[in-house]
Amino acid sequence: MRRLVGIHAVAAALRSAPETRAPLDRLVVSKGARNPRLQPLVEECRQLGIPVRFEPRSAVRRLAGADAHQDVVALSASAQYETLDSLFECAGAQSTVVVLDSVQDPRNLGAIIRTADGAGAAAAVIPERRSAQLSAAAAKAAAGALEALPVVRVKNIGRAMEQLKEADFWLYGFDAQAEGAYDEVEYADRCALVLGGERSGLREKVAQRCDFLLRIPLAGTVSSLNVSVAAGVALFEICRQRRESR
Repeated sequence: MRRLVGIHAVAAALRSAPETRAPLDRLVVSKGARNPRLQPLVEECRQLGIPVRFEPRSAVRRLAGADAHQDVVALSASAQYETLDSLFECAGAQSTVVVLDSVQDPRNLGAIIRTADGAGAAAAVIPERRSAQLSAAAAKAAAGALEALPVVRVKNIGRAMEQLKEADFWLYGFDAQAEGAYDEVEYADRCALVLGGERSGLREKVAQRCDFLLRIPLAGTVSSLNVSVAAGVALFEICRQRRESR
């Protein structure tokens, strides 16, 4: 079972409930909760035939696995991943994909999914191993975007990159030691941003498969940005370029 924690995540799941890949099984709300934003969720669940249960706040906290739950948790079927083939079928002539190599913090994964959806990306790609998966923590950080942005899970990230190239995607890897700056390159209509893990960044074999290696210049004392922040900077640079080209 997958847990959706908080008002934003539950509301997004309800918006997509009639056609969702992972329909809600039930909604659990804290007894006596007074947040006015909860009542519309309760009413919509009842209209959709989704069971609603009112439990003590302590029980909701245990179910959420955290103190910050906004008095609501939804349970749904396990998250389903998309395939590269389905991505290629849906990708347009102008598409952006985020490829994540060894991003292991589910909160970073969720934040990247949220930002990618906000920037109009087509999908995120993650490996089966050495990577955060679509857990409750990732869903919470995604704040509802998990219901909108396809997440492709692959056995081999290197092979997936080659398949993206075969589908006319250009690969832009982000490395703090790269020579080129992220805002000095013109991004292709079909592009994939490749970002590495929290500790060591891009692995060497992954970096070698990229068409370009870029860095985000920093003016302060830190040597690199959090991967979710870096993803946001790069994604919205692409948005800026495409907006100006129009």
